[in-house]
This record gives sequence, structure tokens and C-alpha cells, in this order.
Amino acid sequence: MLQVDGSTASPERYRRQILLDGWGTETQEKLNKSRVFIAGAGGLGCPVAINLTSAGIGNITICDCDTVDVSNLNRQFLHAEKNIGRDKTASALQVLSQFNSELNYTAINDKISAGNVDDLVADADIILDCLDNFSARYALNECALRKHIPLVHAAVWGMEGRVTFLNPPETPCLACLFPVAPAQEEIPVLGVVTCATGSLQAMEAIQFLSGSRPSLSGEMLIMDYSVMRQQTLEISRNPDCPVCSHL
Repeated sequence: MLQVDGSTASPERYRRQILLDGWGTETQEKLNKSRVFIAGAGGLGCPVAINLTSAGIGNITICDCDTVDVSNLNRQFLHAEKNIGRDKTASALQVLSQFNSELNYTAINDKISAGNVDDLVADADIILDCLDNFSARYALNECALRKHIPLVHAAVWGMEGRVTFLNPPETPCLACLFPVAPAQEEIPVLGVVTCATGSLQAMEAIQFLSGSRPSLSGEMLIMDYSVMRQQTLEISRNPDCPVCSHL
């Protein structure tokens, strides 16, 4: 585990967002006191992390178990060529802490599993699912239910990106949407697709942490970047879901 402790936030740094209607210094202080857990430092995790860092989220934990590979570089912009072979979390932490030294960062080089997920997530206010495997995603989903915290799920495939805000019992859980895990395979993707989708994912987290209602609570946003079209689908709970039906 690597940690970087920041200093007191500077209001001037966030002046332009403080000017937003209904924002002000009180909302910025909420963000500065918030704790997020980012699961994955890859294609989605990179834009999520940089956007939350830019917004001044005070306590950011990023967890991944992989090292930087040359095949990551078309989309994972927190990692440079010189960091090939280095832990992704260490690579990400180096960039994030230089980008905004006022925040507190924790980098965890570990594989998320049912056995360790509660300790890894700790006292986070929200979980951001930036993973590419459903074993760890299901573990995060069950952790979110136990801790009564929301999870922002996102995924990409080719030129398509999907984002939703999950917070049962107001919304479905991940197991409602995916009762059976899709087959694990290499995902074709363009870097701009992960960047845009991860930015939307970060926006959902910022809305929640700022005290606003997330736009995608109970809905799934599907972006087809090949034609720049979007659709929003209503999603509902499975009353027989083995994970969340007891809520």
C-alpha cells in the first residue's frame, strides 16, 4: 500500500466550479471531505481518477493488481512508456499526486475478492467499478450492499459505453442486471471510448458526493460513440435476486 497525504484545499483552485449554481464553498467542502474507492486503474479507472482529482475529492483510494503493459497505452493515460512493468497503482499515484498535491491518496496493489473487499473499500462513501472481470465486480456489489453505499458501474465494448448508478433498494444491484457473468474475453476498445465513459462515471460520483441526485439512478445510459448517439433505459430490481431481494 502506498499513501500520499495532501495539504489543506485551496478555494482558488476550485473557484470556477464553486461559481456553479447551487455549488458554493459548502459543496466544495463536501467533496474535500469525501472518500472514494476506485476499483481498477485501467481504461475506465484513469479518467475516473483524474476527474475526481480535478474536482477536489479529498480522499482517493485506487486498487489494482496488474502492472503496466504496452497494450495498455492506447487508453490508460495515467501510465507512461517508462512505467511499463511497474504496478499500475504506483504509476497512477505518481501522476495524480503531481496533478493535485492537496488531496490524500492511497494506492493498493491487490486483487479484489470476496475475502478482502470489505477491508479494501474500508470507509469509502462510494465505489466506482472500473473493472473488466465479473468475479471482482460481484464482490464489490455485495460489499456495497453490506456497507450501504452506492456503486457506479461502467463498462465498454468496442465503440459502446454503459454507465449506471446502483444503490439498492432504490435501484437494482449489479446481480439483478447480470445474474450470470458474461464470458471473460479480450475487449476491443478505442481509448477515447474509455475516456468519455469514465468521465460520465466520475460525474455520477460527483453528483452523489455533492448532495445531488445522480442522473442515472435506476437507469442505464448506453452511448454508441460510432454514431454519437445515446439511449437511456430504465432498469428495475429482480424481486428474486439472490443478492439484494432481502432489502
